[in-house]
Amino acid sequence: APVSVRHHLDILQGDNLIRVGRVERNGSVGRPQQFYVLTEEATGLFPNNFAALAAGLVQQMKEILPPEQVRTAFQSMARQIAGEADLPVLRTLPIEERLDRVTDFLNERGYLARWEANANDAEGGYLLHKFNCPYNGVSGEHRELCTMDQALVDELVGKHCCRTGSAADNGMCCTYQIG
Repeated sequence: APVSVRHHLDILQGDNLIRVGRVERNGSVGRPQQFYVLTEEATGLFPNNFAALAAGLVQQMKEILPPEQVRTAFQSMARQIAGEADLPVLRTLPIEERLDRVTDFLNERGYLARWEANANDAEGGYLLHKFNCPYNGVSGEHRELCTMDQALVDELVGKHCCRTGSAADNGMCCTYQIG
């Protein structure tokens, strides 16, 4: 019944799953027709093939390009992502404040990162942990993504950081030692 349909549409709209996309009038009499579209929140509830697409693209790159060009492409992507941070300002900050900003930057991109002082380093180094891999399901087969993340962390921190643990190697997280 039309009343039931309107009731369910109101519920979906109240849950921010649909919105009125456009309103059209058929003739000059009666209610205008409303056309509903999914919101971004609703679109996120549907399965996607991003991991399969990414894996296919990486595989095609590896089949078409020489290994050095594949490595260069991923390093360039890391620099581009890092460029979204204010690197000149970031690199002027004291190391602990810089690590705060680096973890915030990574967390905005889904890494679930945190840092801590390295208790095993007499010279006062730090450890950066990333507990989530946004490339999960792809990075195990295509380690170029791990290399890209290494370059990203190096760019953000401003120097080479030694990866001491990897989620792709069945570790709890990816860990980088910062000296």
